Amino acid sequence: MNRTLRTLCLLAAAGCCWLAMRGNLPAAEQTLPIGAAAPDFRLPGVDGKTYALADFKKADVLVIVFTCNHCPTAQAYENRIKQLAADYKPKGVALVAISPNDPLAVRLDELGYSDLGDSFDDMKVRAKDKAFNFPYLYDGEKQEVSRAYGPVATPHVFVLDKSRKLRFAGRMDNSEKPERVTSRDTQDAIDALLAGKPVPVEKTRVFGCSVKWSDKRASAKESLGRWAAEEVALKPLDAPAVRALVRNDTKKLRLVNVWATWCGPCVTELPELVAMSRMYRHRGFELVTISADAPDDRDSALAMLKKHEVSATNYQFTGDDKYQLMDAVDKESSGPLPHTLLIAPGGKVLYRKSGPCDPMEVKKAVVGHLGRVYK
Repeated sequence: MNRTLRTLCLLAAAGCCWLAMRGNLPAAEQTLPIGAAAPDFRLPGVDGKTYALADFKKADVLVIVFTCNHCPTAQAYENRIKQLAADYKPKGVALVAISPNDPLAVRLDELGYSDLGDSFDDMKVRAKDKAFNFPYLYDGEKQEVSRAYGPVATPHVFVLDKSRKLRFAGRMDNSEKPERVTSRDTQDAIDALLAGKPVPVEKTRVFGCSVKWSDKRASAKESLGRWAAEEVALKPLDAPAVRALVRNDTKKLRLVNVWATWCGPCVTELPELVAMSRMYRHRGFELVTISADAPDDRDSALAMLKKHEVSATNYQFTGDDKYQLMDAVDKESSGPLPHTLLIAPGGKVLYRKSGPCDPMEVKKAVVGHLGRVYK
C-alpha cells in the first residue's frame, strides 16, 4: 500500500476527516461570505479570561482559527499557528483560536490520534502542554459563534481586516507536512492586508476533521450502545501463557492490566481502560486484562467485566500462587494491584505502574508510540 493510500485509509478509520467547501452544507453551517462583517463573540479562554471581538480592536489584522484538541490535522498545525502568532504580533496582527466542537458529540473512536478530548478542561491541558501563545477559546457549549462564522473543518482560518470585514477564509497552507508546503494561503492573505493590497486568494478548501456540531450527539450516543452490546468473555491463562503474552510477539501495542474483583482501585479504573480501548483499538492497539481472582470466582470476575463492558481480551489466571502470576507478568512489579503494563511489539515496556495507573500518562504513551509508527 503506498503512503497516500495508507494515509487516506487511516483518516477514514478515524471517521472524522473530510474535504469541505461552502455550497454543500446546511444553511446553519454556511461559511461567512467574504466581505461580511465579523460576528461578535464573548467566549471563555483557557487562561480564565473572557474574550470579545472588541478586545482585539488595536490589531490591524485579526486571525481567527477554528481548531480543536483531538483532530490529527489540527495537531499537525499547532506549531505553525504558534509561529504565525509570534511572527506577526510585532506587525500588528492578533491571533485567537476557537474550539467549535461539542465534546458530547465526539465519539471515543474519533479520539484515536489524541490523548485529550475537546472539553474545556482538556483544552486547558492542551494549551499548557503545547505552550500556546494565543488565546484559546471554548465555544462547545452553545456553538453560536461557530455557527455564525461557519467553519466546516478543523483547522479553518478566518482573516479579518482593520474594519473587521472578512478578507480570507480557508486553510493555513496546502500540506499537513511542513516540508511539502508550496502555498502559504493564510500568510499571503495577512501580508496583502498589511501592505494595503487585495488578498490574492480569498477562499480555499479546508482539510481536517469535521466540526462536531451538537446534532452529532446522537451518533456518539449510538456508538456507546453499540459497544455496550459487544460480547464480553473470560478465558483461562496459565503462567507460561502469561509470559508469552507479555513478550508481545504481535504487531499491536498491548495494554496489560492485572486486576481483581476484591481490589477497589482495580474496579474503579476499569471504565478508563475501556475508554482507551475504544479510542485506540482501530490503530493497532489492544487491551488485555488478567483477573487475579481465584479460579472458583470466575463468575464474579466475568460479571464485573460485563458490568463495565470490558469487551477486550480478558483472561483469568488459573494458578493458586499469585506470586507466580506477578513474576510471569513483570519481574519488576512490587506486588500491588492493579498492575499495568504498556508493551510495544517485541516486548519493550513503554509504561508500567503498580497501583492505579495515570490515564493521561498511559494515553500520552499510546499516542506517542502509535504516532511514530503510523505517520
